[in-house]
Amino acid sequence: MEAMQLDAHGAPLRLVQRPDPLPGPSEIRLRVGACGVCRTDLHVVDGELPGAVLPIVPGHEIVGRVDALGAGVQGLRIGERVGVPWLGHTCGACPYCIGGHENLCDRPLFTGFTRDGGYATAVVADARYAFPLGEEGDDTALAPLLCAGLIGWRSLVIAGDAPRLGLYGFGAAAHLVAQVAAWQGRTVYAFTRPGDAASQAFARSLGAAWAGGSDEPPPALLDAAIIFAPVGALVPQALQAVRKGGRVVCAGIHMSDIPVLPYRLLWHERQLVSVANLTRQDGLDFLRLAPRVGLRTHTTVYPLHAANRALDDLRCGRFDGAAVLVPS
Repeated sequence: MEAMQLDAHGAPLRLVQRPDPLPGPSEIRLRVGACGVCRTDLHVVDGELPGAVLPIVPGHEIVGRVDALGAGVQGLRIGERVGVPWLGHTCGACPYCIGGHENLCDRPLFTGFTRDGGYATAVVADARYAFPLGEEGDDTALAPLLCAGLIGWRSLVIAGDAPRLGLYGFGAAAHLVAQVAAWQGRTVYAFTRPGDAASQAFARSLGAAWAGGSDEPPPALLDAAIIFAPVGALVPQALQAVRKGGRVVCAGIHMSDIPVLPYRLLWHERQLVSVANLTRQDGLDFLRLAPRVGLRTHTTVYPLHAANRALDDLRCGRFDGAAVLVPS
């Protein structure tokens, strides 16, 4: 198999040849059809997330077909198309797992971070944390659903019943959430980099009623806002944009420091909450909903060996929607 491997934080990924991995008990091996490029991958590569197991193959928006089954695997068959997300394994025994919050597990494994991911032609995954995808849609269109879609969905649920919803950072996750929120009948306000007219037009094409720079106030107070951009300075701006009792959701796994903010921005029962990882139920709920919404996934496709270019393009905001790697 071929894989793009991270040997040291801050270094470019290196194309390596490896023996095909063998699935252990309760595991499956996939032939990768596509793997999305997520901003979390940038945080892994840049060393902004502590705890990565190096060397590591990044990638956690994986679509592939099962080509080997480990002992004890049930419910999946050879040739079936499945998706593998960020949450790769949980202990099932800690208070969080027992209490229905496996996303907060004390002893988790994460795909592309503490176990090898999908920047490769083959990958091994825990079968219990993989989602059957069926045969509708192509691999590249489905790949971003496995994180941008899932985390976006969890963030939307946590945002609550918010008729006027602000989205800060209009990248892979927001371009999917905007469509879901508009389908639900919400009014979407999209905040992009200041002066980014192309991204603002892109947001409006996906159902946003208003799009402007993150330095602009919305035309009406928001009921809730979701911050996808990893920029802590957006937190006080979002708090200022929501009404009394409104909620601001920080959706990223990493964010720069939040600046000191006056208490008046939080007062009047405004809430500031974060989203961490996802649960398997999030995945089941969202993947059932996606066909009903008729989600349009906008992708820029790169060959596997161009993973470094895809990451750099993501870092610099050179495309709208999501980037996807496809093995040659």
